Amino acid sequence: MNFKEILIGPVIEKEVAARGIELPRICNFMKCTEQEVKGMYKVTSIETENLLKWSKLLEYDFFRLYSQHLILYAPTMADTSTKTKKTILPQFRKNIYTKEVINFILKQIQSGEMSKFEVIERYKIPKSTLSKWISKYK
Repeated sequence: MNFKEILIGPVIEKEVAARGIELPRICNFMKCTEQEVKGMYKVTSIETENLLKWSKLLEYDFFRLYSQHLILYAPTMADTSTKTKKTILPQFRKNIYTKEVINFILKQIQSGEMSKFEVIERYKIPKSTLSKWISKYK
């Protein structure tokens, strides 16, 4: 899975095919026409309400794809201990690494695309965490 460029429509279409869900059932659940469903398969982005419906129908958290993108590619904030920002939004831990992200990072190292140091610098992964992944998933 390419977390840098997420083409959500084709991802959804592949999951629908893998699960063998019939188009009439999808239309009934999504409350839309077959043309609209087929149109959603072609888009690169989708409204959150529709993405939530797809997540429920296919029993897969498609929002997690975007969370992983943020973990890998969003710039990290500078020292937050001195700059505490108040917000009404709920606060989540940023560094929750899924198996897909771990595999992606280890593949980068094993293929020689990135060194361990480059991974640590680019993705802000602690050296000890990366070492544990390498020993655990080799």
